[in-house]
Amino acid sequence: MVNPPTSPVSRERSKEIKRLSVISAARQARVLSRAELTELTGLSPATLTPLVRALIAEGYLIERGPGASRTGRPRAMLEFNPGAELVAAVSLEPSRISCEIADSDGTVIAHRNARLHTDIVETICRFVPELVGEAMSALRGVAIAVPGVSSGGAVRLAPSVGVIEGQPIGDSVQAILGVPVVVDNDVNLMAAGEHAAGAGNDVTDLLLLHVADGIGAGLILDGRVRRGAAGAAGEVGFLPLEPGDQGHDGVGPFEARWSENAIAERVVALRPGRRPTAPVRELVELSRTDDEAAGYLREVLGAWARLIVSCVCVVDPGRVLLSGAAADLDDAALDLLQSLVSLAAPAATEVRRAVLGDRAVLHGAVSYALAAATAPAVAAGSF
Repeated sequence: MVNPPTSPVSRERSKEIKRLSVISAARQARVLSRAELTELTGLSPATLTPLVRALIAEGYLIERGPGASRTGRPRAMLEFNPGAELVAAVSLEPSRISCEIADSDGTVIAHRNARLHTDIVETICRFVPELVGEAMSALRGVAIAVPGVSSGGAVRLAPSVGVIEGQPIGDSVQAILGVPVVVDNDVNLMAAGEHAAGAGNDVTDLLLLHVADGIGAGLILDGRVRRGAAGAAGEVGFLPLEPGDQGHDGVGPFEARWSENAIAERVVALRPGRRPTAPVRELVELSRTDDEAAGYLREVLGAWARLIVSCVCVVDPGRVLLSGAAADLDDAALDLLQSLVSLAAPAATEVRRAVLGDRAVLHGAVSYALAAATAPAVAAGSF
């Protein structure tokens, strides 16, 4: 019996998987010898040689001088070039769009902020090529952060940015730009960013609680962002405060009462004047000399603690990161919040501030876009 010939498609697929494994190993090691690359990938020198030669020609790898060696001849070293992989991070905010182009290290090489007057898809597909310029061939993917629920590249519950309910933003941008596009909730990207390069880079499970105009959570379990069946995992702002509570106009009951907006209104009532730009920070400051403000701060911390404990009861993240306005708590308030959580939670839960601030979305976008670009080599949905 004659075996059927190997499919050319299969050979190409196998070659691409090997190529991506070399890129992944080099990206992680940064500088390594060919022998070390062989050990990391499991590929034979005969297979590795043409792949390395091609990746040098493409700009992924840079040949450096010989490295230090304890025995024998020093080995020529290869260095991964982060500039060979560019990603676009797009953030949609109320009436505003920001676009950043970064390399695989998260170093921003171009950025633009603008008011959003026209069609979202048209704006993204105009900004990205203009910012990337002649390096368009190095663009590996686009990650779009939206303050709403995303499923399959379509968005809902994002009226503040003018997104049409269910509009397939991801598919539309991908069809025009020709690179993988990931659309996700902005808090999910923040969680991914903190996990990749921030206060959660040493754990595999965490929950990021982001307090701003609304309240949302990003959940990472076993090292992966979890979105739920319809992409609504983490919409904790919709937690009801009383039986029968429902959200209104895309705003949930919990966030209507305990978000940054609600706190700002109360701070203005406590200290009449202009609306504070950092209401939680101002509330903390006011609480040091005003008993009524101190009492309200305890109410806020109690509400946030109940929210955290509710999440812990279901997913047991082990670590909770506070982002946005919640990160403005001082050490004393953070300690009190930690105590309230520890008293009520069924499992040990560490509460910390997130550390990346506005850069969290960018680092999350880099992680998403690179994972999307290498999706053929990994299991679907692993990014």
